[in-house]
Amino acid sequence: MNKILLSALLILYTSFLFSQEKKKNYGEIHGNLQTDMQTYKEDSLIRAPAVKEKMRLNSYANIIYTRGDFSAGVRYEAYYNTLLGYDERYNGHGIGYRYASYKAGELEVTVGNFYEQFGSGLILRAYEEKTLGIDNALDGLRLKYRPVKGITLTGIVGKQKKYFDYGAGIVRGIDGEISINDLSEKLSDKKTKIIVGGSFVSKYQENSDPVYNFPENVGAYAGRFSISRGKINITSEYAHKFNDPSYDNEFIFKDGQAISTNISYSQKGLGILVGLMSLDNMSFRSERSATINDVNINYLPTITKTHTYSLAAMYPFSSQPNGQIGLNTEIFYKLKRKTLLGGKYGTNISINFSQVNAIKKDKILVNPDDEIPNLDGYESPLFSMDKQVYFRDINIEIHKKISKKYKLSLIYMNQEYDKDQIQGLSGYGVVKANIGIADMTYKISSKHALRMETEILLTKQDYGDWAMLLLEYTYSPHWFVAVYDQYNYGNPDDVHKVHYFNLTTGYTKGSNRFQIAYGKQREGIMCVGGVCRNVPASNGFTFSVTSTF
Repeated sequence: MNKILLSALLILYTSFLFSQEKKKNYGEIHGNLQTDMQTYKEDSLIRAPAVKEKMRLNSYANIIYTRGDFSAGVRYEAYYNTLLGYDERYNGHGIGYRYASYKAGELEVTVGNFYEQFGSGLILRAYEEKTLGIDNALDGLRLKYRPVKGITLTGIVGKQKKYFDYGAGIVRGIDGEISINDLSEKLSDKKTKIIVGGSFVSKYQENSDPVYNFPENVGAYAGRFSISRGKINITSEYAHKFNDPSYDNEFIFKDGQAISTNISYSQKGLGILVGLMSLDNMSFRSERSATINDVNINYLPTITKTHTYSLAAMYPFSSQPNGQIGLNTEIFYKLKRKTLLGGKYGTNISINFSQVNAIKKDKILVNPDDEIPNLDGYESPLFSMDKQVYFRDINIEIHKKISKKYKLSLIYMNQEYDKDQIQGLSGYGVVKANIGIADMTYKISSKHALRMETEILLTKQDYGDWAMLLLEYTYSPHWFVAVYDQYNYGNPDDVHKVHYFNLTTGYTKGSNRFQIAYGKQREGIMCVGGVCRNVPASNGFTFSVTSTF
């Protein structure tokens, strides 16, 4: 989309609005700001590198104008230079996102940048996740049409955002979703609710390779449904991607497929969730040679439980697009109040088990006379599970209100983590860890609270045993102060048995929030929804400001 043309259209439209003297409603302007700054000091004990700038900054601000069925917005981004752990290609500043959108009856039109997701994202998800440095927004045209109640049709075409530029490939897609119960009044009263949908997405990238005859157009299709009745809900989606040789799959000419199914049951005091996901060769990018998190067209959600406690999240699972089959089950149960085990306030218990294995891959026989052998890769039927375990997680959580002033959470976890496979490394093998967590909150008064969190991680692999202690004081609604120490006391190298001490304080007033911290950050992996990035070790101050208006 031509930036100059779009800017001109916005200026003309705004001028038109303000030229209407008889109109009292000129629309509204909203937005938000986020700024993260960090200082760096070299620290050889934790492998924190020297940084020439001494301080780096990530910042962005959204400004959105709305009036009736029209909206337009821009996002200004500045990276001077980008924080460690983010791609250096972000360095600089500029308009990272701009769009205009309007509704004309049943039709909604968006030009410029936009985010979109078809179904669960197996073949299309354009989204932003600042903590991971991901922004694969599409730049082009999106149409949404709702011909009748219960039916939504979506069409998109554009190029994917790649830092301050755009990728080489063109993405096209169409999606349709039907809510059966909304089609007529008779169906709307039915207890069984049904939603069905289907998608098709294709990408185009010119082939200039002198050896390989890469397909220039690659398509993928998906079908999905959701059925709910009373306490039971079932959702499922199947996706198929035609042969798509790329850097991710070592340029094999093989189709890919994926299926994701979730079944849930809930009633008062009881909840059960079962999830199943199988992936095979489902990396889908608009550029064949792309790496890291660049220009991903689709999204492969993790099947495992997402942990928030620091040591529990030390070994997070990352979805494996080249092949995995996983199962996740979770049971929530509340012991009734005023019973022997439930106590005065009742007790919440959850048990979770998740496991992800490799898929079986039958190698295709290769003709030794072939000029370029093994282009077909392998064969793997759907749900064909191999014995190799990538990840296993068993955890039990107990959450209990002891009195009006005390709350307690106890967690035990047993994890098995194939570090080489998940992080693309070699020589580390499988990490087996036992993790224990105790989290207690004491409510001093209506505005004052004190929280203590203790964690321990025991393992004979990787960097050995860890312990963590956190104390947090909250003065509601404005202030909080937290101090914690992570101690790698079991590191096999005595020199690196290091304390990672950190002091943080924050102040919130209205829609503004300020936070400053000082301390050491351990090297590790940060994941959100099965997508991860490396976080390097650092030592210094961090300062964050967020504001909305």
